[in-house]
Amino acid sequence: MNSLIQKAKATRMLHVLGLTAIACIAAMFPPVAVAAPGAHGPNGEHLDAPTAVSASGLMRLPDGSVNVPMLAQRRLGIRTQLTPETQAAATIELSGRVVVDPNASGRVQAIHGGRIEAGPRGLPVAGQTVRQGEVLAYVAHHAEPYAQANQQAQLAELRSGRELAAQRVQRLQSLEGTVPRKEIEAARAELQSLTAREKSIGASLAAREALLAPVSGVIARADATKGQVVEAREVLFEVIDPARVLVEATTADPGLPARTGTAHLQGVLGVKLQLIGAARSLRDGVLPMTFRAVPEQSGTALPLAVGQPVTVVASLNEQVKGFVLPAQAVVRNSANEPVVWIKSGAERYIPQPVQYRSLDAATVVVTQGLGADNRVVVQGAPLIAQIR
Repeated sequence: MNSLIQKAKATRMLHVLGLTAIACIAAMFPPVAVAAPGAHGPNGEHLDAPTAVSASGLMRLPDGSVNVPMLAQRRLGIRTQLTPETQAAATIELSGRVVVDPNASGRVQAIHGGRIEAGPRGLPVAGQTVRQGEVLAYVAHHAEPYAQANQQAQLAELRSGRELAAQRVQRLQSLEGTVPRKEIEAARAELQSLTAREKSIGASLAAREALLAPVSGVIARADATKGQVVEAREVLFEVIDPARVLVEATTADPGLPARTGTAHLQGVLGVKLQLIGAARSLRDGVLPMTFRAVPEQSGTALPLAVGQPVTVVASLNEQVKGFVLPAQAVVRNSANEPVVWIKSGAERYIPQPVQYRSLDAATVVVTQGLGADNRVVVQGAPLIAQIR
């Protein structure tokens, strides 16, 4: 009986010692939560996938923020600033395109059909500089065989008549004094008429039309080659002055032109726009507005091409309250929403969705989403957005 009691006590002692050992091991190795296969987080990420840690410390955290070590910040050129809330001129974005100035451009067309011949300097090519009145090419006219035969027969008849008229004038001049003067003058007039008609018809048989440059500028379009047969009114060359172009924007608000001030092109630096006026009739349901493109620095070329689609940022005679930032501070997230990056710690940056309006080609004003105590990334925001 005593032996049975001693065995039971020993068994309980071993059981207690085993539980104690398990508790010690559990204390040494904390429990790790393992997700079930195929489990997903709130943003669609795979929870059962191993977490990748970047050796450089650059990584995107689960809440969407980004960790950027100090060394990486200096290497990427990250700059931040505290921006106060101010009043700025309200703006509006208009879709438009670059068009030619009708007073500084022109088209070269053939009045009659014919065959292309090179000019004194050869046929011009796109981008070549030409002067007003310069011969670009010739169009040699060719009549139909039947019409050409008639012209040649008429030319031969006129040549024979001119020779007879010349002989008659000589005879009358030799009899001057015995022949009335009016007969001599009539014979001379007939000779001059036949000579002029012969010259005109002779020139028409080998006539060619000179194509002249309507303005001084650059060849924007060249559709002519040697020996090419062209039809009447076919456009062969287009000449424009690259320093004088217009921008045509459209709006559905007829009262907008009266409230528009200065304007710029979005994403195009070194160009400012001057409002010329707006049409008084709708075209395809919209009202065209015409701006003149002027370089900000006199003497520089305009980085624009005719037909190029552009976005016009026009300032209005109104004020809007917000935070003025460089345009490069606003980037797009994976959902294509405009965001700015706010620095919340020494190495942490948080994306903040915002609403903004463009002020000019290089500046925007954030109207919603920011506060006065936010330190915003104004340089290097696109690089932060690329960190995964």
